Amino acid sequence: MQKKGVYGSQGRAPSRPPCEGLCRGCRAEGCVRREPAERCFRIRGGRPLSGKVKVHGAKNSVLPVLAASVLCGGPVHLARVPRLSDTGVSLRILESLGCVTALSEDEAVVDPSSLTGSRIPDRLVREMRSSSVFLGSVAARTGEAYLCLPGGCELGARPIDLHLMGLRALGMTVEEKGEKLHAFHHGLHGADITLPFPSVGATENILMAAVLAKGRTVLRGAAREPEIADLCRFLRRCGAEIVGEGGPVLYIDGVKALSGCSFAVMGDRIEAATLFCAAAVTGGELEAEGFSPSDLAAVLGVLKKMGAELKIYRDRVRLKAPPRLCSPGRVDTAPFPGFPTDVQPVLSAAAALAEGRTVITENIFDSRFKHLSQLREMGADVRCTGRTATIDGVERLYGRTLRALDLRGGAALVTAALAAEGESHIYGLAHIERGYERLEETLSQLGAEIGRV
Repeated sequence: MQKKGVYGSQGRAPSRPPCEGLCRGCRAEGCVRREPAERCFRIRGGRPLSGKVKVHGAKNSVLPVLAASVLCGGPVHLARVPRLSDTGVSLRILESLGCVTALSEDEAVVDPSSLTGSRIPDRLVREMRSSSVFLGSVAARTGEAYLCLPGGCELGARPIDLHLMGLRALGMTVEEKGEKLHAFHHGLHGADITLPFPSVGATENILMAAVLAKGRTVLRGAAREPEIADLCRFLRRCGAEIVGEGGPVLYIDGVKALSGCSFAVMGDRIEAATLFCAAAVTGGELEAEGFSPSDLAAVLGVLKKMGAELKIYRDRVRLKAPPRLCSPGRVDTAPFPGFPTDVQPVLSAAAALAEGRTVITENIFDSRFKHLSQLREMGADVRCTGRTATIDGVERLYGRTLRALDLRGGAALVTAALAAEGESHIYGLAHIERGYERLEETLSQLGAEIGRV
């Protein structure tokens, strides 16, 4: 298998159009510089998305699975690996620890048998918000781990205090010095742990440390997201003893060692939701396959309220949009099985053109409405007070030059641009590439007029 470079670095060389004040190092309106301008999506809206697509592997599953691979004693073969910049960062972290990795198309191999390091490079941690998931696995395997506070999208406070509480209960000592963490232990033991909030990251970290701890760990208040269940399936295939995924209580009986395995990552329900929202707001007809519709029940229920016709099968969903969406009323984000916070920005873009008033309350992150100010520039009637956004649907949005400030907010801008009149330029593609594999190609196949320039 040929070893390749970091995912997300395969884009075509950008052309040199007028920068509209957004090229690197220049704020002058209409400037054309000799060096390549920053890449952007150029989207001409007003074309319905129609067709059939298979979603890629799930970002929120492959990242913890890659982190868990360091626990294994032999090679891990992964299928359906999405080509994302976050995937590339995870593989670079593994290589920095001494693992051997290989990539080919949508497959990856990680051989952790040569792992020697326990210090995760700061420069890599700051590139990916979810890099804290390496803390439990690396410390469990090597006896210690060094990690700085993670980077990635700025979504407000995302403390890891619940991660540390759970790891300490398992017998790990965690020293905090500014933004640096040093976790170490002389043997992990099972514990009875209760999370006051079903944190996905804390559940993953505790789960990965507990599989090699001596005795039984009972984790109450565990996150129930489908990606947690996928991580449990992976660990169990490697020899872990875990019962209870999908429910609020996990039972983990520690084992002495894990082996390698072959494993296919689950389909990305968030990518599917993004495509469905885009098809719905553009008046299209879309069939998406390769994921479990039950994992997306909350989103599909909202789209049905908005007037979309749905046909739901075992591993695919067909959506037919009405001439104009109607408001779903009130939507509150919540841990699974509630409405996912990762879909909230994209839904708000669809609601901006829906008839009636939509009220969205964000209960997970305290800074996930940054995209609303840019929707307003497109003509949306949106207001935000604290964690609640009020959206009165308008008949038209208009193309503008915009910038993605975070991953899902960037997807929201793309969704709005697909339905807007005229042409939009969306910058900040590095955020979008963290979670969507070649999004412009997928949308082009569905009839969108989108290109990377």
